[in-house]
Amino acid sequence: MTTRLPSAGYSITIRASVPAEPSAIGRLTTAVGSAEAVVTALDVVDSDHLRILVDITCDTADSAHAEQVVDALNSLEGVEVRKVSDRTFLIHLGGKIEVSPKIALRTRDELSRAYTPGVARVCMAIAENPDDARRLTIKRNTVAVVTDGSAVLGLGNIGPAAALPVMEGKAALFKRFGGVDAWPVVLDTQDTDEIVQIVCALAPAYGGINLEDIAAPRCFEIEARLRERLDIPVFHDDQHGTAICVLAALTNALRVVDKRIEDVRVVVSGAGAAGTAIMKLLLRQGVGDIIACDRHGALHRGMPNLSPTWQWLAENTNRGNYTGDLRGALKGADVFIGVSAPNILVGEDIATMAKDAIVFALANPDPEVDPRQARQYAAVVATGRSDQPNQINNVLAFPGVFRGLLDAQAREFTDDMALAAARAIADVVGEDKLNASVIVPSVFDSRVAPAVAAAIRSVARQTHTNPPEPGSSEEEGELFAHRDGLLSR
Repeated sequence: MTTRLPSAGYSITIRASVPAEPSAIGRLTTAVGSAEAVVTALDVVDSDHLRILVDITCDTADSAHAEQVVDALNSLEGVEVRKVSDRTFLIHLGGKIEVSPKIALRTRDELSRAYTPGVARVCMAIAENPDDARRLTIKRNTVAVVTDGSAVLGLGNIGPAAALPVMEGKAALFKRFGGVDAWPVVLDTQDTDEIVQIVCALAPAYGGINLEDIAAPRCFEIEARLRERLDIPVFHDDQHGTAICVLAALTNALRVVDKRIEDVRVVVSGAGAAGTAIMKLLLRQGVGDIIACDRHGALHRGMPNLSPTWQWLAENTNRGNYTGDLRGALKGADVFIGVSAPNILVGEDIATMAKDAIVFALANPDPEVDPRQARQYAAVVATGRSDQPNQINNVLAFPGVFRGLLDAQAREFTDDMALAAARAIADVVGEDKLNASVIVPSVFDSRVAPAVAAAIRSVARQTHTNPPEPGSSEEEGELFAHRDGLLSR
């Protein structure tokens, strides 16, 4: 039987009626285990002298596996499956985020200050000095999560409505880990000009723009044009969030194997948005050499019909101008970074790499190489999966990045900020904790987002015009004196 990898993403709760006898519940858990699912909870809902009503919750590998588990229970003598609930769908019912006012509005006085007539004074203050919107409105702490639904997770071009659950989830992560208010903006267009125009038109309400799940190469042009036109940071998380986390993980992986980044050769599978950003950031960090591989093989000088982005990569990577395939590029390489497709390599391919090799197989949900096979030959292995050691997850980066950008009232996101954020994430894993199975902190480590935010603020103070200092009166809410001489707080 094929070994399965159950995941909380395919968790189900099965309500079953069983005979009121001592062995009945044990037969349920045995059947689930025999079907290669993992029991995570078991609750007795009701009972009488004849029957027991039980909710058994278990992780499965996929929808087909879940059906097999249900069939296994149905086949047991005396067991009646009453209902099956997909727990992932349940948490999405009605969406995952909501708007909640910060003020109670309990009295006429409060209403007069929050809305008319008092609000008019605030409106006029902003009209006289538009920058005050960064302090007197939601712009101070709000980010737009913008997508056109053209490259959602590994699902492809599924459109804006189908992308909305991902954007809601992203907004929830912003709030949970960075205290940032974020809102999904899903656009029913995939025209680059229209997207740029729409985002520019809605930007006044936001302190930053997080671009999400927009297909390459359009994502590069959209980000570049928005950065040129807007006075708030524009950050494409599929590019820069991934690159930051990969550099952080690689920094610590190299510490584990005692190699310097300037001495290693890296092979990257996938030259889309994430792969391109990873390679550019590694080059900024001084990596020894990179070979970029896509479905056509290694990008090299003289390769015909390259897009502008791939042409840049061909000219700035692959010092030896290798022209072969991915497997050939891996021979003798120190690092493999996969942001491409599942199961394109096997353990024997990893065996051809240099001693103490590092493997980041980040395709989701199925990585480029089975991590169990990779560990037989590589010193450090990381994936994007939560059920494997060393999960490289963008949530380590983007909440803290935007927390720092908003705190600094920054007008742009820079490569120096990306490098600083990566260092901050890497350093959260102390030397006493660092090992081959722990090269990045947990996504639930409460130190991560504050460390990243502090790193972003530090860079912003060096490059930005008078950002507010943490703890300053402006940071605490003492804003400015209005033209009528009253101090607003």
